[in-house]
Amino acid sequence: MTAEIKNALLIKFSPAIIVLLLVSFYSCDNIFSPKLDSNAPTSIITDQKTVDGVFQNFQYAYTFKDTTVYGNLLDEQFVFIYRDYNSGFDISWDRPTEMRTTNGLFQNAQKLEVIWNNIIFEGGDSLVKNVKRSFNLTITFNPSDVIRLNGFADMNLIRTSTNDVWKIIRWRDETF
Repeated sequence: MTAEIKNALLIKFSPAIIVLLLVSFYSCDNIFSPKLDSNAPTSIITDQKTVDGVFQNFQYAYTFKDTTVYGNLLDEQFVFIYRDYNSGFDISWDRPTEMRTTNGLFQNAQKLEVIWNNIIFEGGDSLVKNVKRSFNLTITFNPSDVIRLNGFADMNLIRTSTNDVWKIIRWRDETF
């Protein structure tokens, strides 16, 4: 390198300019590593201390096919009931059967989407609730096999104290 080039570089990058560049560099945010949004919710799973929280967690469980979250919705004495219109009888099963059935659905579906619509009826007190609500369920097994269901869920929810979470103890599916 010639002396002229060295002198030009020294003049061009004097200590004051280098310090100014370093201060500017360290005071800027790194655009490739943005800060986390401290206002964002920490979890989309609720604590189920409200009836709406139960339905939000239900929707989460189906969307992300999460059997752990789904299992936390159900009381140990849970019963699922639906009408078999071909036989004319109601069919029911217990919590373990519900968990196996739902796990099979979660494993075999590519995508599940449940949309909770209006609450048709809500009654009860601070420890027992009956909620009847319409819903839309879309089950995508593959792009050419999509099932769309519209129905009503008639659910009984319980908790032992107002400090506890709501659990579904009975679900009568009224899908036609």
